Amino acid sequence: MKIVAAACQIEETVKKSRFIGVINPCRSEAEALAILTDLHLRYPDASHIVYAYRVQSADGLVCRFYDAGEPSGTAGKPIFQHLEGKQLINLVVAVVRYFGGIKLGAGGLTRAYGNVAKAVIEAADIVDYVEFAEVDLTLDYSRLQPLEYQLKKLDGSILAQEFSDNVRLTVKLPKHNLPSLNAFLA
Repeated sequence: MKIVAAACQIEETVKKSRFIGVINPCRSEAEALAILTDLHLRYPDASHIVYAYRVQSADGLVCRFYDAGEPSGTAGKPIFQHLEGKQLINLVVAVVRYFGGIKLGAGGLTRAYGNVAKAVIEAADIVDYVEFAEVDLTLDYSRLQPLEYQLKKLDGSILAQEFSDNVRLTVKLPKHNLPSLNAFLA
């Protein structure tokens, strides 16, 4: 799976209609909805603000798309299909449309929204998604320095540490490196 590193925007004109493609990273459905609310405030006079998002949550993948008054299946779904096809998560893609006076028809709308979504995704900086895990550990003082060295090799870090009879730590590292950490601790 992949994520977008930063927000990006493009603009296209199709038969006098102005389309603005916007892509934003987000970490939750609430954040996705806040981004959409902001778009409605930035473009209050837009004819349509169509969107799709895919967000990884504790309950699994949350996927939504919305046609915003366009004929059913001609706007949100083509955007969503690009997100799904490229296995993108934790992002919102919205297309803002200003109607130019020429009707595009169902096929024209589907192509226009799909092409703008594809263009904004191609313009964005897409990176691999790395899922992290947090692990609580308790160890002897003598094992702290070797653990710190091991964490550097595993792209991990210490989030919190508490010193008493032993050292209690909370560490964060990519989930795919957990077996290596467990082997080191065994």
